[in-house]
Amino acid sequence: MALRVSSPAWKHGERIPTRYTDDGEDLSPPLVFEGAPPGTAALALICDDPDAPGGTWVHWVLYDLPGTAAGLAEGVPTEPRLPDGSLQGRNGWSRIGYGGPSPPRGKPHRYFFRLYALREPLRARPGLSAAEIERAARGRAIESASFMGTYGRT
Repeated sequence: MALRVSSPAWKHGERIPTRYTDDGEDLSPPLVFEGAPPGTAALALICDDPDAPGGTWVHWVLYDLPGTAAGLAEGVPTEPRLPDGSLQGRNGWSRIGYGGPSPPRGKPHRYFFRLYALREPLRARPGLSAAEIERAARGRAIESASFMGTYGRT
């Protein structure tokens, strides 16, 4: 089975429920991780919006999640270090933790949740950027998976 990331809150390509956006409660969505390949020591997750007017906008950065993690519960606290040892990075607003979709009015945007299976933890400090995580993951990634939802304002 290949690595997969999904959510019980919506299907791939469907609209993200308002609850998980800036128009709602701005909670991080529940996510399910499946099929981590043998040798996965850690996971990293980046959520971003490639349709943002100024270029890709980062909504969430998590890393050093346990390699055995089966997912994330709804409403992950916006703390730099989580109880399981996972670390959170800075989003596009320069804040730690999840920041939900908040697109300008117009065409819906796509929000990608990209999961990386890593052969070793990054062992970095909290607060890294998505670009720093992607650079660090290049030499450690065993496999990656992507899940997408859309959100727009009319």
